[in-house]
Amino acid sequence: MSSLMVYATQFDIAWEDKSANHRRVEGLLDLADPPAGSLIVLPELFDVGFSMDVDRMSEEATNEQSENWCSTIARRLGVYVQGASIRQRDGKGSRGTNNAVVFDPAGHEVCRYEKVFPFSGSRETEAYRGGQRLATFDWNGMRVCPLICYDLRFPELWRLAVLDHGVEMFTIGASWPAVRHGHWLRLLEARAIENQAWVVGVNRCGQDPNLGYKGGSRIIDPQGKVLAEADAHTEMIHHVVDPCAASAWRGAFAALKDARREMLGGLLG
Repeated sequence: MSSLMVYATQFDIAWEDKSANHRRVEGLLDLADPPAGSLIVLPELFDVGFSMDVDRMSEEATNEQSENWCSTIARRLGVYVQGASIRQRDGKGSRGTNNAVVFDPAGHEVCRYEKVFPFSGSRETEAYRGGQRLATFDWNGMRVCPLICYDLRFPELWRLAVLDHGVEMFTIGASWPAVRHGHWLRLLEARAIENQAWVVGVNRCGQDPNLGYKGGSRIIDPQGKVLAEADAHTEMIHHVVDPCAASAWRGAFAALKDARREMLGGLLG
């Protein structure tokens, strides 16, 4: 297997303006010029910001605008795109789901994850219901698991992904506020170290009507080493990913073999 390139796309998200955010990401991609086969990871709800207006901002209400855009970009550039969207499958007035959606270089959807842990502290649970299962996709021989923001605080979710699904890389898009920025940085490293896995954390920067964000997107190797890190401004960071690094480290230091799966119960299949 050859080495692979992953890109973390950090930017200031325009509030509830899908077209503006699509243009912003296109501008960053034009500058980055990612090679074919790369993985592009976008922040949580990159298209609208951390909005609770599910009725107005869902894909159902906007003619699938963001998912169609992600598919088109993936096909045009020949890359994998991990985007995001709001879904409201039960009709207006119902709670939605906060999604990470991955498209392959042919523009086909290959993975859809619904955020398992909405954040009650921001009343996200009033607008969104939690997902019920993990989701993974194959990126040139690596098993990748997308997660979303607050999921970072629930290590059992990550451990289940490793033990039950053989995950070697986690990609987590976030709208993690500046007031808890230090937690974001430390928890990303902890999740990489304890799971002996790659972690690509992609946070937004800038300001929305409610909160400020300090970015700090990071690409971390399976031993917890930070290989690339963004500051508090719009920036697209990238790094080569060795697809054998996780399995090699797990073989050299076999901590995961001592994990007791039965202690985690049956939360997710």
